[in-house]
Amino acid sequence: MSESNRYKQEEQSVAASLRPASKFYRFLWEIRDELLADGFEDALLGSYRPRGQDPCPPGMLALVLLLQRYEGLSDADAVEAAENDRRWQLVLGTLGVNVAPFGQGSLVRFRTRMMANDLDKKLLERTVELAKKTGKFGWQRLRVALDSSPLEGAGRVEDTWNLIGRAMSKVVATLSTLVGVDEATIIGEAGLTTLSASSVKAALDIDWDDEDQRREGLERLLTEVSALEKWVKQRAKAEAKGEPLKSALGLLRQIAAQDTEPDPNGGGPRIKEGVTPDRIISASDTEMRHGRKSRSKRFDGYKRHIAIAHNLILATAVKPANRREHEPAEELLQTASAFGQIQVLDIDRGYLPSPAVERLHAAGAQIRSRAWQTANDGFFTKEHFEIDLQRRSVTCPAGRTVKIGVAGKVAFRADECAACELKSLCTPARRRSLSVHRQEALLIRLRQDLKTKSGRRELRKRVAVEHRLARIGFIQGRRARYKGSRKNELDLNRSAAIANLQEVERLRRCA
Repeated sequence: MSESNRYKQEEQSVAASLRPASKFYRFLWEIRDELLADGFEDALLGSYRPRGQDPCPPGMLALVLLLQRYEGLSDADAVEAAENDRRWQLVLGTLGVNVAPFGQGSLVRFRTRMMANDLDKKLLERTVELAKKTGKFGWQRLRVALDSSPLEGAGRVEDTWNLIGRAMSKVVATLSTLVGVDEATIIGEAGLTTLSASSVKAALDIDWDDEDQRREGLERLLTEVSALEKWVKQRAKAEAKGEPLKSALGLLRQIAAQDTEPDPNGGGPRIKEGVTPDRIISASDTEMRHGRKSRSKRFDGYKRHIAIAHNLILATAVKPANRREHEPAEELLQTASAFGQIQVLDIDRGYLPSPAVERLHAAGAQIRSRAWQTANDGFFTKEHFEIDLQRRSVTCPAGRTVKIGVAGKVAFRADECAACELKSLCTPARRRSLSVHRQEALLIRLRQDLKTKSGRRELRKRVAVEHRLARIGFIQGRRARYKGSRKNELDLNRSAAIANLQEVERLRRCA
């Protein structure tokens, strides 16, 4: 018996001995060649050239990324699993090999190259292609759904004082590497006393309930920021023009500017009142932001978005948590449309402002969503007015008709409204007007759908994407593994690939 046949028999024996709880490993072993086929492995080879005498094939590293995410392992633990777990060895084709064919550095470099070439997105696409081969559903016309969920950031969220201190420490560490001067020496020469203790607040040692002491402490901290910049100008002027010192200094300046301002009453600087738009909240992950999934719940980090059809995830996006819900819709729908024509789109109302949604509606796609709600406090809302888009007119509840003006503006005459018998139910504002949205035709239909039994039944079908998001949450978790939106998007893509492969396994089992 040849060596290859003997090895195949060993693989089959190991696969047959796996318990039901390990069925994903067996399925990944069964389809690994299909997953890497159709040019995907060639694309991996073209983007990543492993180092070493016996380099690990990129296709194997792609499988490692899936296994690593499936078990939630660190890079170090992934290396150990490859050496000691027969299930991993079965999938990777390394049964009997006691030394992992890759190291932690290999995984870091491989993820970097995958992101640079969007191969994590290609991996997700490959799982969809495997699902299409089952022939369980048609792909000519799609019902696509979008949704998002919070992803808590991995960076430490800090207040203004600690953010400035953390940014100063970054500059000092970068300077030490670039100019070859010990950090303690830089701190001493620049007079950075706030960096000499365990924390900035410990170094300041003030009564935080005393407003005057807080102001003096802030002034002292910002004075040391200026002293650090002066040291850079004197000792590292050339280095400050290039990376990474340029970025470190830029971060320090941005944090100081976003959170402080001159006191209008004199007496030096003060902490800004309110929150600066797009405020950096973590020095260790500068892309993290404050965000809200609802009015009552705030979180810090990112939002992960997915687009699905046929219970499969077609596209993903990870954006800072403060970005408006509809911003990723363009890229999500563009990717989804590559798999087939979008005939129906199920979305949350947060995606409605997207121009991509507007274009789909104009092209004849059915948009399923709840319309934006208008708070009325007991008064009339826009829904009480009859809007005739063909005649370009609006009729109020009292029967008065007004033409729609420029930019959709509609204004009713004050003298007529003053004598109206329904005045007490109308707006209390002096100016009695409303605006017709550029997507008003869609909004009118959405409101009408909500009033019908069939319309409400169609809206409930969006629950499929909520279930997929829940599955992603189970695989990826609620907290980001990496720092930065693109790294976390890779993590989301491999999580989505796992969810899709589990669906493919179900489809094949039911064949």
